[in-house]
Amino acid sequence: MKNRGKILFGAAAAGVIILVGIYLYRGYLGRRSASVITFLRAPAEHANWRISALSRCGEAPFRFPSEGYVGYLWGDSFRPFHKHQGIDIFTGTDVGVTPVYAPYDGYLTREEGWKSSLIIRVPDDPLNPGTQIWLYMTHLADPQGISLISEAFPAGTQDKPVHTGDLLGYQGNYSGNPGNPTGVHLHFSIVRDDGSGKYLNELEFANTLDPSPYFNLPLNGKSNKDTIPLCSSADN
Repeated sequence: MKNRGKILFGAAAAGVIILVGIYLYRGYLGRRSASVITFLRAPAEHANWRISALSRCGEAPFRFPSEGYVGYLWGDSFRPFHKHQGIDIFTGTDVGVTPVYAPYDGYLTREEGWKSSLIIRVPDDPLNPGTQIWLYMTHLADPQGISLISEAFPAGTQDKPVHTGDLLGYQGNYSGNPGNPTGVHLHFSIVRDDGSGKYLNELEFANTLDPSPYFNLPLNGKSNKDTIPLCSSADN
């Protein structure tokens, strides 16, 4: 009887998880995905959803790294117990067309083997002076993993100085699995330092920071359920 009870409890728990997942998908995340599809089908018709590259929203510390529509936000949940670690910027263009720029001064690293990713060390967090943070960007490669990162930053680059507005590369759609591309976009996240001068694992949500205050935009998926992130008129 005890084993049967455990089985029934486990089945009930699994059912709850499934229902929560369905709720999230059909709820705000479903609406978010529908908006992404709408934009990608006709980007020219939704030009007012875009944020311009290197634009600055009010007194925000960071410039926007690439032109496009912010389709997915920090904290969005695509499956149970998983949260999106950053933001996804969609432009609606082909691979290798839309430039990606440094949003802030720092020191760029591109590890050996990184085909589509780079990370910028910011020694002094503009919102938390005395703290080091890292700016991670990925999907800068074509479906086969051919890099779209600027030749100025070959694989193995370590701590090379970059300045706000420097060209880093171009938006791509490399998923890490050749021949199985994502949509063309830039994934951007702010990663915590481990306390000894290294970046933490970006794949873990707890290791990332809410980018909203750094861009002065509503980029938190928990608090922003259905608003397209744009500067308010007061910030322009």
